[in-house]
Amino acid sequence: MNTDNLLFPTPEGLYCPIGDFHIDPVRPVQRALITHGHSDHARAGHGAVLASRETLEIMRIRMGEGFCRTEQVAMPGETIDIAGVRVSFHPAGHVLGSCQIRVEHAGTRIVASGDYKRSLDPTCAAFEPVACDVFITEATFGLPVFRHPDPLGEIRKLLASLAQFPDRTHFVGAYALGKAQRVIALLRQAGYDKPVYMHGALVRLCEFYQAEGIDLGELRVAVEEEKADFRGAVVVGPPSAFSGVWMRRFADPLPAFASGWMMVRQRARQRGVELPLVISDHCDWPELTATIRDIMPGEVWVTHGREEALVRWCELQGIAARPLHLVGYEDEGDA
Repeated sequence: MNTDNLLFPTPEGLYCPIGDFHIDPVRPVQRALITHGHSDHARAGHGAVLASRETLEIMRIRMGEGFCRTEQVAMPGETIDIAGVRVSFHPAGHVLGSCQIRVEHAGTRIVASGDYKRSLDPTCAAFEPVACDVFITEATFGLPVFRHPDPLGEIRKLLASLAQFPDRTHFVGAYALGKAQRVIALLRQAGYDKPVYMHGALVRLCEFYQAEGIDLGELRVAVEEEKADFRGAVVVGPPSAFSGVWMRRFADPLPAFASGWMMVRQRARQRGVELPLVISDHCDWPELTATIRDIMPGEVWVTHGREEALVRWCELQGIAARPLHLVGYEDEGDA
């Protein structure tokens, strides 16, 4: 069948008219299939929501009990029939509970990957390549210049700075869902066994990760300690905490930021970052192109990011490709 008859972009988001559902809609709809819990993909106000168990719990934590009228858990790999359309959810490797969504009807298979990464991450299930006719890929870092270093190597930079400046509080800006927990897990993997302090905005999500069996070690809420106690400590908080009175509680704070965008020096300078840590929860250019080679779809649709370069690369490989120009994404999980 014509793939545009199965799934196509609308102002609300990707829409399947046969099943009458949207994927990651940016406006309230009657039925929404959600890839993961970042606020640019998961929004409140939908009628029915189908997502992984973890994503539904994350939505509840972030939006409250009434985030939708009804909800349904999609088990990994389980096929669910929606008005004759076969739908299944598969790990995306982005954050806890993140999934790609495969949509199949009349022999045509489309995979909407949402946000994804290929590098190993102890805080979520690894990306699973899924055979399809059309692969919908993000392109957040969809330029050849983006080649992310080893995240453990970046964490070792943080540990080296702690050794060099033992009296300074190292504040690490990291997005509340996924990045913060990954940074803490990487610190533990690198052998850091001291308490990690966290901004209050991270508490419920970190507790949920720990309840899911992810070892984050000893965590303490920063507001519960005296200012002097933060000397030589690691404090993790949302990027928004870089400005305002909250930072003033720390002893000679050394601002760090964990993001794929820290490859761009101008972005680090604009944020006043002293220690940029290039740690991304998205694919870099080699991972994007390797993923397309792994899956070998008949067609690639590129969305929210640097679309044109990846479209051109696909065309040079003999793979049909086009940009979707979806809007309303990259508001939170873009690093």
